Amino acid sequence: MLRSMYAGISGMKNFQTKLDVIGNNIANVNTTGFKKGRVTFQEMMSQTMTGAQGPVVNNNTQVLGGINASQVGLGSQLGTIDNIQTQGFRQTTNNPLDFAIEGDGMFVLARDLVQTVVDFEDMNISYSRAGNFYLDEDGNVVNPQGLYLIGYAVNEGTGTPPVDTVDYGLVTPINIPDTAQSFSVQTNGTVNYIDENGNNRIAGQVALANFSNPAGLLKDGGNLYLDSENAGFTGLVVPEQEGAASIISGSLEMSNVDLAEEFTEMITAQRGFQANTRIITTSDEILQELVNLKR
Repeated sequence: MLRSMYAGISGMKNFQTKLDVIGNNIANVNTTGFKKGRVTFQEMMSQTMTGAQGPVVNNNTQVLGGINASQVGLGSQLGTIDNIQTQGFRQTTNNPLDFAIEGDGMFVLARDLVQTVVDFEDMNISYSRAGNFYLDEDGNVVNPQGLYLIGYAVNEGTGTPPVDTVDYGLVTPINIPDTAQSFSVQTNGTVNYIDENGNNRIAGQVALANFSNPAGLLKDGGNLYLDSENAGFTGLVVPEQEGAASIISGSLEMSNVDLAEEFTEMITAQRGFQANTRIITTSDEILQELVNLKR
């Protein structure tokens, strides 16, 4: 069988995958905190017809030059499906529990509620850039799936977390009492509220998780990510300290999908798929001619 037919099949499969990723990007063009995907291809191994040859030397005289190898490629293969972690545009909502991260980092979400300060490593943790949060009936700040937003317990006297929590030794879910008259969130993540006596109190400070390679996080659905061996988790940080990101209350980070770019890539993938089908049909016509030789 012709090598070109199998090369065409490999190209069709890869462009199908690219169209799948593009379709997912377009479907999530308005998804809060969504990060688009990108497909890259690689060539498959090549079949060597003749090997490379160096110059021919006779009696210290070069009589023939070198010859390059002759190789036939055997098609393409999927290289990577990357998560592009660029900043999405910010949409103003004026809802104080809508948080947008301006810079690098992820919100930390826990599935298990612990009312006292806990060991972070023992919690069932997910990460997200989607900052649309709510208050449950107990005053806990939760995401749409009911996961608890994690922050630092703050010293009421200094308004800052204990020193050892900066290295992530102790964190806690953020809770705003139901007796609070109002609350606000500062850009450094500090959650303030006015208690029933009119006094200003601190509910906690939102923590952010940093990763040296956020593209290595695993998507878990529902705008959630899970840590992986290649994500490079470097610990929790306090917003706006040591170059950490800021938290903008009353705003949401939207998807970083660019529709113009996606439609262009979709056209490229469609034409690439069509071109590979032509390879298969042309190869089939050649094989048909070979069969006709028998007649």
